[in-house]
Amino acid sequence: MVVLWRLSSLLVALALVLVPRSHGWSKEGHVLTCRIAQGLLEPEAASAVENLLPDYANGDLSSLCVWPDQIRHWYRYRWTSPLHFIDTPDDACSYEYSRDCHDTHGVKDMCVAGAIQNFTSQLEHYREGTSDRRYNMTEALLFLSHFMGDIHQPMHVGFTTDEGGNTIAVRWFRHKSNLHHVWDREIILTALADYYEKNLDSLQEDLVGNFTEGIWFDDVASWKECDDLLPCLNKYATESINIACKWGYKGVKSGQTLADEYFNSRMPIVMKRIAQGGVRLAMILNSVFGDSQQGFAAAT
Repeated sequence: MVVLWRLSSLLVALALVLVPRSHGWSKEGHVLTCRIAQGLLEPEAASAVENLLPDYANGDLSSLCVWPDQIRHWYRYRWTSPLHFIDTPDDACSYEYSRDCHDTHGVKDMCVAGAIQNFTSQLEHYREGTSDRRYNMTEALLFLSHFMGDIHQPMHVGFTTDEGGNTIAVRWFRHKSNLHHVWDREIILTALADYYEKNLDSLQEDLVGNFTEGIWFDDVASWKECDDLLPCLNKYATESINIACKWGYKGVKSGQTLADEYFNSRMPIVMKRIAQGGVRLAMILNSVFGDSQQGFAAAT
């Protein structure tokens, strides 16, 4: 197992690794998810996260939230590649853990929902101290944080044949893209350019404002509701496939140009999913590391 806190120079090099297929949210989406989550951590959880991060992260979880994308095709980490998504039956517009959470070889639990459950379970051993060598807690934190972003990206719970929209070629305004990438990054980058002068801090401020006192304020309590982890993850995945069907795939054909109408109607959905991912990641970390020491009934 690679020891992350000894890999500062290697992690910089990893930023150059090309990752085919799905990436999850873009760098910007994952950074926003992790920043939002870290800002909502209770003292015990905040301390645990800072303790698990390598020194060169300077206490900033978001600085390493793209790490799982950067290493997923390294030989040592190839097994993590199917953990970034869930392939559902074409046009079924539904998700079932027992049916859909597996890799291409049929190995069960090898999907983003199974991964979140697994790494949350590993982090529940954090209080046992450094004498517990079964798990790399730093890696578990980074994988959990990244995958909570992935499960909220609707096209990461997409159809099997088109690989969550990856094989549906489209044009985004004037340049070539694909439907998956539109949801991963294009919508976020267009919003940043059009409304925030490419300032990620300003976008983050708006997202936080929307759930602390704005349009999502009344919904936040329901976002955070979770007693048993796996049913909650199934809920998040079901939300994603429903959005993918209603807003991602609907009306889109290969070769089509997507522009203002698609952007204006989908952008609020993308922003809400990023916010939900951040709020729910904080909920999980607070439960795992918090004072209650209860954790999740399903994270075993």
